[in-house]
Amino acid sequence: MNAPQLIAYADRFGGTLRGLTELLRGPLRDTFGGVHVLPFFRPFDGADAGFDPEDHTEPDPRLGTWADVGDLTRTHTVMTDVIVNHMSVRSAAFQDVLARGDDSPQRGMFLTMSSVFPDGATEDELTAVYRPRPGLPFTTMVLGGRPRLVWTTFSAEQVDLDVQHPATWSYLTGIIDRLTGAGVTLLRLDAVGYVGKRAGTDCFMTDETRAFTERLRAYAHQRGARILVEVHGHYQQQVELAADVDLVYDFALPPLVLHALHARDPRPLTRWLGIRPANAVTVLDTHDGIGIVDVGASPLLPGVPGLLDAGQIDALVEAIHDASGGTSRLATGAAASNLDLYQVNCTFYDALGGNDRDYLLARLLQLFVPGIPQIYYVGLLAGHNDVELLRRTGTGRDVNRTHYRHTDIDEALARPVVRAQMAAIRLRAHHPAFRGVFEHDGDETSIELRWHHGTARAGLRLDLRDRTHRITVENDGTVRTIDDVLNLPSVDGGWTA
Repeated sequence: MNAPQLIAYADRFGGTLRGLTELLRGPLRDTFGGVHVLPFFRPFDGADAGFDPEDHTEPDPRLGTWADVGDLTRTHTVMTDVIVNHMSVRSAAFQDVLARGDDSPQRGMFLTMSSVFPDGATEDELTAVYRPRPGLPFTTMVLGGRPRLVWTTFSAEQVDLDVQHPATWSYLTGIIDRLTGAGVTLLRLDAVGYVGKRAGTDCFMTDETRAFTERLRAYAHQRGARILVEVHGHYQQQVELAADVDLVYDFALPPLVLHALHARDPRPLTRWLGIRPANAVTVLDTHDGIGIVDVGASPLLPGVPGLLDAGQIDALVEAIHDASGGTSRLATGAAASNLDLYQVNCTFYDALGGNDRDYLLARLLQLFVPGIPQIYYVGLLAGHNDVELLRRTGTGRDVNRTHYRHTDIDEALARPVVRAQMAAIRLRAHHPAFRGVFEHDGDETSIELRWHHGTARAGLRLDLRDRTHRITVENDGTVRTIDDVLNLPSVDGGWTA
């Protein structure tokens, strides 16, 4: 279950569910044990790249069928999203509410301001509501002829659900039934931190959120699935949450790795390795931006410092913008009309200036950290920022959501940096040391990560001053030492020998 996994949109990497399966069984065989298939529901190309489903229980026929999902689960562990916080305004259920208002049998599924504040709200109560965008989380809509303030945490295209309502519970469990019935065994709860809205709180990660998560987790377990909880916030919230769920993301890892490489300072990363939850999914990049909120101080925990201080965060953000030649600045914040001020939108490759050696060292740091490593499809191909797509859509995160044709994939897989990266992924996938015990050390300029299992050993030592490094792997008395990560393709395969 700890084998590396791919993260991919079926339409952007393979073209269809079947095309994605063919890639995993073809040129990517023996590389990934699982795959997180980003939303393939109807429509996969809505206002938020599938995260605004109109029908969350059926694949978009342009991508395939449940049979195609089931076929993929024969050879790979499959993770899919359960979008628990919201639904598309174009869904049949909400369209009925728009037409009939309170007379609609689906009215109770959707939140308005009065659902949470039936007696009204003060200015202080409204401004206390936590939201990943500037402004209040409401959109004025006419429901059955009556103007209402509909709760829209993310955008006016995504209407928030009342997860306490029986109809919503039936809707969500019906999604889980369809997914697990097709063989899906990992469920990612998208934006779950926002579901527990209650007056008098910041409406984020409340007691109601935790109770709902535990209820949904219990149901998933009955259906043979585990859950991954997607929450961006202060690192202490992630540590606390990990004790009560199956899996959490290590969203602090990407900015800490970037800080280590840009500032030549591994100390924040070393400290994090000593306290991070073990039941984590590790990433460098995903379909969203590179989280900054995950390493900083938070208004949700006033007075509690982050993993990086304000000066370090400012320097990191500017280092990413400089390394990308300014293209990440075009895609981040109000400049791209996406207002994701808590993330930097950039491919991880460009966040390191397209430097092959630095990029491979970053990937090795991820692969040597405990947890389930997931590699985003753009990151797998060491992709550059897609400024053309950004300009067409105006959506900042699209800079890291490239559409790859089969010829593009073939060309990318032949690049030395991609071949070396795949060798590193296969090392993590197949070497027995990674089934054992993890240890780490560090000082002001260097970091060392080690695994051992019986006589099998694997280690990475990196000095940030000059990027000197050594990878050592041992099994059955055979020792291999690599002093340049760019030489990994020369020892590709045979990691278990």
